[in-house]
Amino acid sequence: MPEGDTVWQATRRLHNALAGHVLTVSDLRVPKYALTDLTGRTVLSVIPRGKHLLTRVEGGLTLHSHLRMDGSWKIYAPGERWRGGPAHQIRAILGTEERTAVGYRLPVLELLHTADEDRAVGHLGPDLLGPDWDPDKALANLLSDPDRALGEALLDQRNLAGIGNVFKSEICFLLRVTPWLPIGKLPTEYAAHLPTVSKKLLDFNRERPTRVTTGRSDQTLFVYGRAGRPCLRCGTRIRVANQGDGSRERPTYWCPSCQPGPSPQPGRR
Repeated sequence: MPEGDTVWQATRRLHNALAGHVLTVSDLRVPKYALTDLTGRTVLSVIPRGKHLLTRVEGGLTLHSHLRMDGSWKIYAPGERWRGGPAHQIRAILGTEERTAVGYRLPVLELLHTADEDRAVGHLGPDLLGPDWDPDKALANLLSDPDRALGEALLDQRNLAGIGNVFKSEICFLLRVTPWLPIGKLPTEYAAHLPTVSKKLLDFNRERPTRVTTGRSDQTLFVYGRAGRPCLRCGTRIRVANQGDGSRERPTYWCPSCQPGPSPQPGRR
Protein backbone atom coordinates (compact mmCIF):
# COMPACT_ATOMS: atom_id res chain seq x y z
CA MET A 1 0.00 0.00 0.00
CA PRO A 2 1.64 3.29 -1.07
CA GLU A 3 2.39 5.62 1.82
CA GLY A 4 5.05 8.25 2.35
CA ASP A 5 7.91 5.75 2.51
CA THR A 6 6.98 3.87 -0.65
CA VAL A 7 6.26 7.09 -2.54
CA TRP A 8 9.71 8.34 -1.49
CA GLN A 9 11.23 5.14 -2.91
CA ALA A 10 9.24 5.39 -6.16
CA THR A 11 10.30 9.00 -6.56
CA ARG A 12 13.96 8.18 -6.04
CA ARG A 13 13.78 5.42 -8.68
CA LEU A 14 12.14 7.80 -11.15
CA HIS A 15 14.65 10.55 -10.41
CA ASN A 16 17.62 8.23 -10.85
CA ALA A 17 16.22 6.89 -14.12
CA LEU A 18 15.04 10.12 -15.74
CA ALA A 19 16.62 13.22 -14.23
CA GLY A 20 19.17 14.89 -16.49
CA HIS A 21 18.00 12.99 -19.57
CA VAL A 22 16.02 14.12 -22.60
CA LEU A 23 12.62 12.52 -23.14
CA THR A 24 12.43 10.52 -26.35
CA VAL A 25 9.02 9.04 -25.55
CA SER A 26 6.02 10.85 -24.07
CA ASP A 27 2.58 9.26 -23.90
CA LEU A 28 -0.01 10.55 -21.41
CA ARG A 29 -3.04 8.28 -21.70
CA VAL A 30 -5.73 10.47 -20.22
CA PRO A 31 -8.14 12.35 -22.50
CA LYS A 32 -7.10 15.85 -21.42
CA TYR A 33 -3.46 15.25 -22.33
CA ALA A 34 -3.81 12.79 -25.20
CA LEU A 35 -2.17 15.23 -27.63
CA THR A 36 0.46 16.53 -25.20
CA ASP A 37 4.03 15.83 -26.28
CA LEU A 38 6.94 16.27 -23.87
CA THR A 39 9.58 14.73 -26.12
CA GLY A 40 12.72 16.80 -26.50
CA ARG A 41 12.45 18.18 -22.99
CA THR A 42 14.95 17.33 -20.26
CA VAL A 43 13.65 15.89 -17.00
CA LEU A 44 14.99 18.17 -14.27
CA SER A 45 13.95 16.30 -11.13
CA VAL A 46 11.37 14.03 -9.56
CA ILE A 47 10.44 14.90 -5.98
CA PRO A 48 7.93 13.54 -3.45
CA ARG A 49 5.45 15.64 -1.55
CA GLY A 50 3.65 13.45 0.96
CA LYS A 51 1.97 10.83 -1.22
CA HIS A 52 2.30 12.93 -4.38
CA LEU A 53 4.98 12.70 -7.08
CA LEU A 54 6.14 15.78 -8.96
CA THR A 55 8.11 15.21 -12.17
CA ARG A 56 9.59 18.52 -13.28
CA VAL A 57 10.60 18.93 -16.92
CA GLU A 58 12.29 21.61 -18.93
CA GLY A 59 10.08 24.52 -19.89
CA GLY A 60 8.52 25.09 -16.49
CA LEU A 61 6.19 22.08 -16.51
CA THR A 62 5.43 19.51 -13.80
CA LEU A 63 3.71 16.16 -14.25
CA HIS A 64 1.80 15.56 -11.02
CA SER A 65 0.79 11.99 -10.17
CA HIS A 66 -0.67 10.21 -7.16
CA LEU A 67 -0.64 6.47 -6.55
CA ARG A 68 -3.61 6.20 -4.13
CA MET A 69 -4.26 2.51 -3.40
CA ASP A 70 -3.17 0.66 -6.55
CA GLY A 71 -1.05 2.97 -8.68
CA SER A 72 2.63 2.39 -9.44
CA TRP A 73 5.53 3.60 -11.55
CA LYS A 74 7.77 0.93 -13.07
CA ILE A 75 11.19 1.45 -14.64
CA TYR A 76 12.34 -0.66 -17.59
CA ALA A 77 15.55 -0.98 -19.59
CA PRO A 78 15.46 -1.01 -23.42
CA GLY A 79 13.98 -4.28 -24.63
CA GLU A 80 12.83 -5.34 -21.16
CA ARG A 81 9.33 -6.79 -20.93
CA TRP A 82 6.83 -4.56 -19.14
CA ARG A 83 5.26 -6.41 -16.24
CA GLY A 84 3.27 -3.83 -14.28
CA GLY A 85 -0.14 -4.88 -15.58
CA PRO A 86 -2.20 -5.06 -18.79
CA ALA A 87 -1.74 -2.33 -21.39
CA HIS A 88 -5.16 -0.80 -20.70
CA GLN A 89 -4.01 0.10 -17.17
CA ILE A 90 -1.11 2.23 -18.41
CA ARG A 91 -1.70 5.94 -17.87
CA ALA A 92 1.71 7.43 -18.64
CA ILE A 93 4.92 6.55 -20.45
CA LEU A 94 8.05 8.68 -20.13
CA GLY A 95 11.10 7.33 -21.92
CA THR A 96 14.72 8.27 -22.52
CA GLU A 97 17.38 6.47 -24.53
CA GLU A 98 18.34 4.48 -21.43
CA ARG A 99 15.17 3.95 -19.39
CA THR A 100 11.40 3.95 -19.72
CA ALA A 101 9.07 4.87 -16.84
CA VAL A 102 5.57 3.43 -17.08
CA GLY A 103 2.75 4.60 -14.81
CA TYR A 104 0.06 2.01 -14.09
CA ARG A 105 -3.41 2.64 -12.62
CA LEU A 106 -2.63 6.27 -11.77
CA PRO A 107 -5.87 7.80 -10.47
CA VAL A 108 -4.36 11.30 -10.58
CA LEU A 109 -2.31 12.51 -13.53
CA GLU A 110 -2.13 16.16 -14.48
CA LEU A 111 0.27 18.51 -16.20
CA LEU A 112 0.71 21.93 -14.66
CA HIS A 113 3.12 24.81 -14.62
CA THR A 114 5.85 24.25 -12.05
CA ALA A 115 5.06 27.67 -10.61
CA ASP A 116 1.53 26.38 -9.91
CA GLU A 117 2.48 23.20 -8.03
CA ASP A 118 0.82 24.56 -4.91
CA ARG A 119 -2.48 24.13 -6.69
CA ALA A 120 -1.92 20.37 -6.36
CA VAL A 121 0.02 20.06 -3.11
CA GLY A 122 -0.27 23.40 -1.33
CA HIS A 123 -2.97 22.06 0.97
CA LEU A 124 -0.65 19.46 2.50
CA GLY A 125 0.68 19.71 6.04
CA PRO A 126 4.36 19.24 6.92
CA ASP A 127 5.88 16.36 4.97
CA LEU A 128 7.28 13.66 7.27
CA LEU A 129 10.04 12.91 4.76
CA GLY A 130 10.42 16.38 3.28
CA PRO A 131 12.59 19.42 3.93
CA ASP A 132 9.57 21.28 5.28
CA TRP A 133 9.04 18.85 8.20
CA ASP A 134 7.95 20.80 11.27
CA PRO A 135 6.88 18.62 14.24
CA ASP A 136 5.39 21.53 16.17
CA LYS A 137 3.26 22.60 13.22
CA ALA A 138 2.18 19.01 12.60
CA LEU A 139 1.10 18.56 16.22
CA ALA A 140 -0.74 21.87 16.22
CA ASN A 141 -2.60 20.81 13.08
CA LEU A 142 -3.56 17.47 14.61
CA LEU A 143 -4.83 19.04 17.83
CA SER A 144 -6.80 21.76 16.06
CA ASP A 145 -9.87 19.49 16.06
CA PRO A 146 -9.75 17.82 19.50
CA ASP A 147 -12.94 15.80 18.97
CA ARG A 148 -11.67 14.07 15.87
CA ALA A 149 -10.62 10.41 16.11
CA LEU A 150 -6.85 10.01 16.25
CA GLY A 151 -6.76 7.61 13.29
CA GLU A 152 -8.74 9.97 11.07
CA ALA A 153 -6.58 12.93 12.09
CA LEU A 154 -3.42 11.01 11.16
CA LEU A 155 -4.82 10.17 7.72
CA ASP A 156 -5.73 13.79 6.97
CA GLN A 157 -2.86 14.95 4.77
CA ARG A 158 -3.64 18.55 5.64
CA ASN A 159 -2.34 17.84 9.15
CA LEU A 160 0.85 16.03 8.18
CA ALA A 161 1.72 14.37 4.89
CA GLY A 162 2.72 10.77 4.34
CA ILE A 163 0.69 8.55 6.70
CA GLY A 164 -1.69 5.90 5.36
CA ASN A 165 -3.64 3.00 6.83
CA VAL A 166 -0.61 0.90 7.73
CA PHE A 167 1.31 3.55 9.63
CA LYS A 168 -1.90 4.87 11.20
CA SER A 169 -2.61 1.52 12.82
CA GLU A 170 1.02 0.99 13.86
CA ILE A 171 1.41 4.48 15.35
CA CYS A 172 -1.76 4.07 17.43
CA PHE A 173 -0.47 0.72 18.71
CA LEU A 174 2.86 2.24 19.72
CA LEU A 175 1.01 5.04 21.54
CA ARG A 176 -1.14 2.40 23.30
CA VAL A 177 -4.48 3.98 22.37
CA THR A 178 -7.21 3.02 19.93
CA PRO A 179 -7.50 4.86 16.61
CA TRP A 180 -11.00 5.96 17.68
CA LEU A 181 -9.78 7.95 20.68
CA PRO A 182 -10.58 11.67 20.25
CA ILE A 183 -7.18 13.21 19.72
CA GLY A 184 -7.90 15.86 22.34
CA LYS A 185 -8.05 13.08 24.94
CA LEU A 186 -4.63 11.75 24.05
CA PRO A 187 -2.48 12.07 27.19
CA THR A 188 -0.16 15.06 26.96
CA GLU A 189 3.00 12.97 27.09
CA TYR A 190 1.72 10.73 24.29
CA ALA A 191 0.74 13.71 22.16
CA ALA A 192 4.23 15.15 22.59
CA HIS A 193 5.72 11.94 21.18
CA LEU A 194 3.26 11.62 18.28
CA PRO A 195 5.26 13.59 15.65
CA THR A 196 8.53 11.94 16.74
CA VAL A 197 7.11 8.39 16.51
CA SER A 198 5.54 9.13 13.12
CA LYS A 199 8.74 10.62 11.73
CA LYS A 200 10.88 7.79 13.10
CA LEU A 201 8.73 5.08 11.49
CA LEU A 202 8.72 6.66 8.04
CA ASP A 203 12.41 7.54 8.19
CA PHE A 204 13.29 3.98 9.18
CA ASN A 205 11.32 2.52 6.28
CA ARG A 206 12.05 4.86 3.42
CA GLU A 207 15.01 2.79 2.24
CA ARG A 208 13.69 -0.64 3.19
CA PRO A 209 12.12 -3.03 0.63
CA THR A 210 9.85 -4.48 3.34
CA ARG A 211 8.06 -2.23 5.79
CA VAL A 212 9.03 -2.93 9.42
CA THR A 213 7.72 -1.36 12.61
CA THR A 214 8.56 -4.09 15.14
CA GLY A 215 12.30 -4.34 14.62
CA ARG A 216 11.81 -8.07 13.96
CA SER A 217 12.29 -10.01 10.74
CA ASP A 218 9.74 -12.75 11.52
CA GLN A 219 6.86 -10.40 12.39
CA THR A 220 7.35 -7.08 10.63
CA LEU A 221 4.17 -5.27 11.79
CA PHE A 222 2.53 -5.12 15.19
CA VAL A 223 -1.14 -5.07 14.19
CA TYR A 224 -1.76 -4.19 10.54
CA GLY A 225 -2.95 -7.19 8.53
CA ARG A 226 -2.91 -9.43 11.62
CA ALA A 227 -6.63 -9.68 12.44
CA GLY A 228 -7.38 -12.76 14.52
CA ARG A 229 -3.73 -13.39 15.29
CA PRO A 230 -2.19 -12.91 18.75
CA CYS A 231 -0.84 -9.52 19.74
CA LEU A 232 2.95 -9.59 19.81
CA ARG A 233 2.90 -7.81 23.16
CA CYS A 234 0.09 -9.47 25.14
CA GLY A 235 -1.30 -12.37 23.09
CA THR A 236 -4.83 -10.96 22.73
CA ARG A 237 -6.37 -11.43 19.30
CA ILE A 238 -5.94 -8.43 17.01
CA ARG A 239 -9.18 -6.90 15.74
CA VAL A 240 -10.01 -5.04 12.53
CA ALA A 241 -12.80 -2.62 11.59
CA ASN A 242 -13.34 0.07 9.02
CA GLN A 243 -12.75 3.65 10.14
CA GLY A 244 -14.16 6.78 8.59
CA ASP A 245 -17.36 7.79 6.85
CA GLY A 246 -17.53 4.66 4.71
CA SER A 247 -16.69 6.45 1.46
CA ARG A 248 -13.39 4.54 1.32
CA GLU A 249 -12.21 1.20 2.64
CA ARG A 250 -10.11 2.08 5.68
CA PRO A 251 -9.25 -1.20 7.45
CA THR A 252 -7.96 -0.34 10.90
CA TYR A 253 -6.25 -2.83 13.20
CA TRP A 254 -5.79 -2.68 16.96
CA CYS A 255 -5.25 -4.76 20.08
CA PRO A 256 -8.23 -4.40 22.45
CA SER A 257 -6.02 -5.08 25.49
CA CYS A 258 -2.94 -2.98 24.72
CA GLN A 259 -4.94 -0.10 23.27
CA PRO A 260 -7.62 1.06 25.68
CA GLY A 261 -10.26 3.51 24.54
CA PRO A 262 -13.32 3.65 22.28
CA SER A 263 -13.70 1.12 19.49
CA PRO A 264 -16.47 -0.21 17.22
CA GLN A 265 -18.81 -2.61 18.96
CA PRO A 266 -18.54 -5.39 18.36
CA GLY A 267 -15.06 -5.35 16.87
CA ARG A 268 -14.61 -7.84 14.07
CA ARG A 269 -12.01 -10.53 14.54
